[in-house]
Amino acid sequence: MISDVHGNLTALEAVLHDIDARGIERVINLGDFVGKGPRGSDVVDRCDKECDVNIRGNWDDFLHTIGDADAPEMRWWRDEVRPDQLEWLRTRPLSHELVMSGRRIRLYHASATSPHHRVREDHTRGEFEAMFANTEMTGQGKVPTVVGYGDIHATYVKARPGRTLFNVGSVGNPLDEPVPSYVILEGEFEGDAAAPFGIQFVRVPYDVEAEIAAAADLGMPALDAYAKELRTAVYRGLQ
Repeated sequence: MISDVHGNLTALEAVLHDIDARGIERVINLGDFVGKGPRGSDVVDRCDKECDVNIRGNWDDFLHTIGDADAPEMRWWRDEVRPDQLEWLRTRPLSHELVMSGRRIRLYHASATSPHHRVREDHTRGEFEAMFANTEMTGQGKVPTVVGYGDIHATYVKARPGRTLFNVGSVGNPLDEPVPSYVILEGEFEGDAAAPFGIQFVRVPYDVEAEIAAAADLGMPALDAYAKELRTAVYRGLQ
């Protein structure tokens, strides 16, 4: 399970190589393919080919709404993606559910309310409970016992009685440490009976400087902030 590639093709290729080397056959992407990095178009094509499920993130949802009067970097990220890809991004599902080892798992980008509603690791008890709720976005299916999401670019797992919440972190723009992360769910896929189940976090080193060089060669705006984020995992607003 991957999330938040944000146009970083170098990191994506490293993560997909590791996934393939482990013999993992089913890949779910929790969104934010584009923006912040230089090769959103290539990332969309790669994920469309390699991922079994692609979920819509906040960037994927609003990129097509960026106008010609918006900031130059926003227009650059919009125009770097083909029109057919903008349509593909905005029509991705907002959530996905599966059953593994008797656990009902719900996956989405940011929260059960919206891909734009952020829930951080230091959430309240109420915010934790809301991540498991049925909403207009998720539909009125069976309430999950496990929820996974992306958006905040930082890995964690939090368990309360009968419920587990985890964040997969970010492939292309990690902000907890400057190494891409993804998650492996281990268990009996589509198994309704209780069976062993695991959540494994994986970190995959990659050539950060090659990605920064690619952004420079393409003339991507906001390059300095992007480079610092990739090298240090410090969000640009805090640099």
